[in-house]
Amino acid sequence: MEYVYAALILNEAGEALTEDNITGVLEAAGVDVEESRVKALVAALEDVDIEEAIETAAAAPAAGASAGGAADADASADEADDDDEEEEAEAADEADDDDEEDGDGGEGLGELFG
Repeated sequence: MEYVYAALILNEAGEALTEDNITGVLEAAGVDVEESRVKALVAALEDVDIEEAIETAAAAPAAGASAGGAADADASADEADDDDEEEEAEAADEADDDDEEDGDGGEGLGELFG
């Protein structure tokens, strides 16, 4: 996820999404950079308009909410809710396992930033 954040930071700053720039942001953040992941990210974002993608993603929930009582929208929402619940349960199980393994007792963002 930090690789995507690095790309977003560079985009916001108006900098080019190059391997060197992304690597620089990640190293500045103290991330152990994997060159193959950086190359894959740069290749994946080569033809992507990040601003358009952000706008589309931000507009998607509002578009679904305005669909009203359409049966198809309700069915899709129910399926999405079921998938979300399953993913949340799996994530919670993994998080519990991670907490037990770490044993440091830290919680939330405070653990990330000391």
